[in-house]
Amino acid sequence: MRDITRGALLAIALLFATAPCIGQEESKSHAAPPVKTTFLVIYKPGPAWVAGRPLREQPLQEHGRYILSLYAKGSLRFGGPFADDSGGAAAFEAADQEEAKAIVAADPAVTSQVFVAELHPWALISWKSLLKK
Repeated sequence: MRDITRGALLAIALLFATAPCIGQEESKSHAAPPVKTTFLVIYKPGPAWVAGRPLREQPLQEHGRYILSLYAKGSLRFGGPFADDSGGAAAFEAADQEEAKAIVAADPAVTSQVFVAELHPWALISWKSLLKK
């Protein structure tokens, strides 16, 4: 009988000893996602831009696929061409400036020099929350 009692006490002690570890693992799995910064990239015609041709006739198919892949990954917030055929812009999220630069540098329109890109960290304002105040 004493062996059963000791065994039960040992099991209870082990349960309490491991309980904080279980709780810590759960809290880690429910940790807030890393904070990301919004960046705005402005695309302007580059050296490989075909003069005299509108945006829709520029060699930008790979750029379009790349931008779509950013959207599929959840990075791209919004983007598109300017209505006056002078380039375009995209807003995306990245962990930091280095990651944002790497995203822009990997864009086929930038590597092929159809576009030159201007990158800016963007401090968006929640206008809706300001109206409520």
